[in-house]
Amino acid sequence: MKKAFTLFLFIAVFSNCTSQKSSKKDVDSSDYYKFIIQESLTTNLTIIASDEMQGRETGTEGQKKAGRYIIDFYKKHGIRFPKGANDYYQPIPAEYLNAQYNENLPDSENIWAFIEGSEKPDEIVVISAHYDHVGIKKGEIYNGADDDGSGTVGIMEIAAAFQKAKNEGHGPKRSILILHVTGEEHGLHGSRYYSENPLFPLANTVADVNIDMIGRRDEFHKDSNNYVYLIGSDYLSTDLYTLCEEVNKKNNLLTIDYKYNDKKDPNRYYYRSDHYNFAKNGIPSVFLFNGVHDDYHKATDEVSKIEFDALTKRTQYAFAIAWEIANREKRLVVDKDDAK
Repeated sequence: MKKAFTLFLFIAVFSNCTSQKSSKKDVDSSDYYKFIIQESLTTNLTIIASDEMQGRETGTEGQKKAGRYIIDFYKKHGIRFPKGANDYYQPIPAEYLNAQYNENLPDSENIWAFIEGSEKPDEIVVISAHYDHVGIKKGEIYNGADDDGSGTVGIMEIAAAFQKAKNEGHGPKRSILILHVTGEEHGLHGSRYYSENPLFPLANTVADVNIDMIGRRDEFHKDSNNYVYLIGSDYLSTDLYTLCEEVNKKNNLLTIDYKYNDKKDPNRYYYRSDHYNFAKNGIPSVFLFNGVHDDYHKATDEVSKIEFDALTKRTQYAFAIAWEIANREKRLVVDKDDAK
């Protein structure tokens, strides 16, 4: 009887462990991207792209105020600054920001937040967006709701979803570095500075998922906002291209448009957002984008024109991409050299 009981106990414990492992394995991105909701995106963007932030020009008090709001959001959600950093800021001196074009910019800073990986903490997935815009011109405030207020609030929500997963025992295997970069409008300065002064070795950086303008639609999609442009996913890694395709099909999220993925496209969008400073260093990168519209770089790029249903789905898709990159067994393979 004792032997039988011991055997029963062993089977029960083994079955419970197996059940727990199976349960964890069954968790996927859809279990957590559903927590990225329109209401929260609306609340945050209404503040980030308000007149109070004075157009978030690089290094101005308006941008710094927006930065403080972003950091308060992370503190509220229990999301810490990265290991090895002193706080949420990566300071960038004016000397660096003005070295190329001498635009008389003041000191500024990138903002970062961090979710440490559970199994491969030294491997880093960067999720980036620029939080600067063009400030005030001729007395008009350029609020940049789409450019790039949409990406800014998007990666805030992505961070919160990853942190929720971690709090519930389903944290990413690899570490997530959320990177709000400055100086994009003046020449991708913030992302270039990070790539030249990385907190974590670039050799350990698995990928960059970059978001720049995902809250509107362009002239080529007048009948539907259920799309997103992907740029650069296949330039360095077949794995990344395949992953982006499979994640979208699995979750039935959006129509992927590769119109601007051609390097010969005269708009040269591949070279015009912050992912490029990762890609040129051999890091697989993908850029999510809604295309330009009539309010691009105008004072009329306001929150009232944001299509929050599209912003929500594109943010969810970006999260799902990052989730798969962070949790796949092997890091993305770089099998191409077509990034520059």
